[in-house]
Amino acid sequence: MNCELWQDKIDAFVDSELTPVQARALQEHLRECPACSAETLSRQRLKLETHLAGQRFTPRPEFESRMRRKLEASPKGSRWSLLPAFAGAAAVLVVAVFAGISLRHSLLQRQLVAQLVDQHVATLASSNPVDVISTDSHTVKPWFGGKVPFSVDVPQLTGTPFSLIGGRLAYFQQAPAAQLVFAIRQHRISVFIFRDHSDTSLLGSQETPVKRMGFQTQSWVADGIRYVAISDVDAQDLHHLCDLLKQASGS
Repeated sequence: MNCELWQDKIDAFVDSELTPVQARALQEHLRECPACSAETLSRQRLKLETHLAGQRFTPRPEFESRMRRKLEASPKGSRWSLLPAFAGAAAVLVVAVFAGISLRHSLLQRQLVAQLVDQHVATLASSNPVDVISTDSHTVKPWFGGKVPFSVDVPQLTGTPFSLIGGRLAYFQQAPAAQLVFAIRQHRISVFIFRDHSDTSLLGSQETPVKRMGFQTQSWVADGIRYVAISDVDAQDLHHLCDLLKQASGS
């Protein structure tokens, strides 16, 4: 497929302006083209950061006018009496700054989760959900060698209700990631594995699954590598698989 054709449609895709047919076609292309996939993630991040920049706290004009009137109305020698008012205003500003930081972190976390959920859903909808099809961990683990900059530990599932479907090379935050796909009954579980950094640390670490965007998710870090499990299974089932993954990675 012609990348130049799709490069011109990425902004429209990020802004949800493509037709459903065009959007599905571009999603298929993104699953096969690392360059376009990385560019799309970059533009999604730019859009989010631009949105957040517009939400930074600035004092309201009424507040500035009120403080100016107080200064002009007070005698010079009595301006020390305004110190409590300034202290209160400073406290309000500090609270607002921390509230803005908290909001920014929350929005960034939501954006990161949304990107991973989208990849999970796209994988399930694909006619070729994995790049390497195998129920054997000894086949899937070496397949990732040279494709991602870390070792991919695949748990032994004998005697468990889980089975390994295979793995695929994914891209997250413009970097290669491993995606393992497991099955339990009629459900599918995606486990994304990638290097952790300052942005992805916003995903946090959970001892038990947390429901986000209608999916059970659980995330943790081991030796600088982040794991994120996503599925519509029960929280108990997802937690069980995460424990197996932790044992396999020695965390």
